[in-house]
Amino acid sequence: MKKIKIAIVGMGNCASALIQGIEFYKNNSRTESSPLGIMHNDIAGYTPGDIEVVAALDIDKRKVGRPIHEAIFVKPNCTKIFQPHMKDHNVTVMMGEVLDGVSEHMTEYPEDRTFLVADEKPCDVEKVLRESGADILLNYLPVGSEEAAKFYARCCLNTGVSLINCMPVFIASDPIWERRFRQKGIPIIGDDIKAQLGATILHRALTKLFTDRGVKIDRTYQLNTGGNTDFLNMLDRSRLKSKKISKTEAVRSQMGAPIEPENIHIGPSDYVPWQNDNKVCFLRIEGRGFGGVGLNLELRLSVEDSPNSAGVVIDAIRCCKLARDQGWAGALLYASAYFMKHPPQQIPDEQARIMLERFIKGEKEPFLSH
Repeated sequence: MKKIKIAIVGMGNCASALIQGIEFYKNNSRTESSPLGIMHNDIAGYTPGDIEVVAALDIDKRKVGRPIHEAIFVKPNCTKIFQPHMKDHNVTVMMGEVLDGVSEHMTEYPEDRTFLVADEKPCDVEKVLRESGADILLNYLPVGSEEAAKFYARCCLNTGVSLINCMPVFIASDPIWERRFRQKGIPIIGDDIKAQLGATILHRALTKLFTDRGVKIDRTYQLNTGGNTDFLNMLDRSRLKSKKISKTEAVRSQMGAPIEPENIHIGPSDYVPWQNDNKVCFLRIEGRGFGGVGLNLELRLSVEDSPNSAGVVIDAIRCCKLARDQGWAGALLYASAYFMKHPPQQIPDEQARIMLERFIKGEKEPFLSH
């Protein structure tokens, strides 16, 4: 089986967890039918160990110029190290385009918590993608990086590289952008990665359960705290517009009846440095059941944020490569609906999972949005 060659823009905690995971599963995914902690060991013959990082881009001076197996462990990265022994990938982190990727308020925080922009000339991204032979580019840019996300999307269009858009800038779910990828014959998955078992997927499941059991939801909130650079970046509320839309629509789409905007609040709440990559979600749903009698649910979820993301991305990569192998183009509808918060079309998770399984097994289905 050929390798799946990926490029990564943004060598933060999510990239660290993913690259650790590729190494972690490289040995046991070949010998175990159901290795711990992943949804699929084998997708059309591709295992996690078949993923190879061939290019990496970042803007932080502590990462640019370093080999990726070292860069993923330097500050401000703070995710859990579960695979300390990493092989040398023979890939050096290149200087990317800054554009709107760094919020000004982050300069006010300690160096080991924030980004330090390298005094380097940006590389020729399209040249890097071509020469590396990358099949797929993973977008791990910070929330609010609208210009930067669109720049890298254009690089993919110009080089024939697929895009997995893990952050909430609407590319795959924007009809104009989606059409561009379809016309170029390039599959894309997006937008805004769901966690393996995180706040949004859990909120969606509970909301669907309330609705399916005939309970009218009157109001709900999801408040999240964390201490990584993602939460620090999101203290700038001006960068949160698309993030709030993405998370809110992901939950609202599971409700049987509309809910007024003032009765639903979903989004980041605060930055707590000592939490590091641990994310804590406080969730409440209030509703009325039989006879209009009220009930409510309160829940606290604590997860390691970045491995939670990597547990989904490791499947999205292999599904995207399968689509490339089969000649699909444009947004992969069911993969996006299952893996992402803001896909081209919201579909119940169980339905999206069933359709995705059919795709993985080789059944011909209309997996593209049109």
